[in-house]
Amino acid sequence: MDFRLDDAYFMKKALQEAETAYELGEVPIGAVIVVQDRIIARAHNLTERLNDVTAHAEMQAITAAANFLGGKYLYNCTLYVTLEPCQMCAGALYWSQIPRVVFGAYDPQRGFTAMGGQLHPKTEIVGGVMENDASELLKRFFIKKRNLN
Repeated sequence: MDFRLDDAYFMKKALQEAETAYELGEVPIGAVIVVQDRIIARAHNLTERLNDVTAHAEMQAITAAANFLGGKYLYNCTLYVTLEPCQMCAGALYWSQIPRVVFGAYDPQRGFTAMGGQLHPKTEIVGGVMENDASELLKRFFIKKRNLN
């Protein structure tokens, strides 16, 4: 059996984090940061739990990865996140100099590309990895939220 650690494999791990967020009543976005095929940070949205608008999955993952690596730059790392990062997260990713960002669902209203944000010029961006899975989880969350209100 040929087993590869590819973008889909790591996006599944990010989706597991998003499921955790869903179960906690958070907007279901999850993220993992990988270096040399090893997950060094796992995170999900904590904005409700922490009452903090900056507690996005990406921000939590950046902090955890920087702590793991012992420095602020995420050289040789890849971020996998279930939704296109917002402008705030794109700014943090820019400053971290992460060389690769892979996301699941596009966010045409609040994603960094729609908002005019940018990543570091050398950052490779891959979008749409397991997009349907990420989108369905978000849809399920917001339908449930609307039905509870």
